[in-house]
Amino acid sequence: MTGSTAERTRTTHVVGQGDDAITYDVYGDPATATAERPALFLFAAPMDATGLATLAGLIDDRPVVTYDPRGAGRNPLGTSDITVEQHADDLHRVIQAVGAGPVDAFGSSGGAVNLLGLLAAHPDDVRIAVVHEPPLAAGLPDRDAVLAVVTDMKRTYAEQGDGAAMAKFIPFVMLDGLVPDDYLEQPAPDPAMFGMSAADDGTRTNPLLRNMPAIIEYAIDVESLRSLGDRLVVAAGVESGDTFAARGARAVAAHLGVRVTDFPSHHGGFTEQPGYPSDPVGFAARLRDVLG
Repeated sequence: MTGSTAERTRTTHVVGQGDDAITYDVYGDPATATAERPALFLFAAPMDATGLATLAGLIDDRPVVTYDPRGAGRNPLGTSDITVEQHADDLHRVIQAVGAGPVDAFGSSGGAVNLLGLLAAHPDDVRIAVVHEPPLAAGLPDRDAVLAVVTDMKRTYAEQGDGAAMAKFIPFVMLDGLVPDDYLEQPAPDPAMFGMSAADDGTRTNPLLRNMPAIIEYAIDVESLRSLGDRLVVAAGVESGDTFAARGARAVAAHLGVRVTDFPSHHGGFTEQPGYPSDPVGFAARLRDVLG
């Protein structure tokens, strides 16, 4: 399967079988990767490869790889919870399948947490890792309140379905500041406020909610990550303020004793979404600069 972006071919591949089948795309020829310009693996979670297509098209000095995380996009659906370790193994399998040696990697949101998991398990897979706004509770002063919100969200998903749970997720991730201890005492938001139905269709395949609580609860391997030195870049958007994922980035940086690297825009600054201004061109330029 082929397409074209920035005068490059895009080929689509699958590694693994059955529930372990992972779909990925390669822009350009992996054989053109060099030690100075290795292939660049761009990913998020639960966002699939379509969300990284704009950024992939703006990086034209090397081969680029995108993929659909487990349970998302073109991959098999499921209902069981997904762990960071499973995601890390999937990333490792894609890198091995591409066969271009150590890659540079950019992981955003849940993908940033999964990248931290990959670095702990397979540090030799990656030359430079950019960890962009990992939504981690560890190290936050409101950790217990965050985890309580996630527990409530999972309960809502199990009992009421997708719309009710996502109506709780959206204001939570948009909250600018600490989660108050009485956060869960407020009335539950109406899914209609976000253009969603409160009706439960019975499905439980939402990859975002399948990734919880594992991604939020993940405990980083501080010792192994510190050993990477300047190969590991922790990043946050200059417009992200004190939203949960940006605070997660600062907590990781504090654990590792490194500074947070500023990136343009906000949590989804590399995308193009109507009504949600971002800066994919500036984001791509910053990423190229950070990767050298």
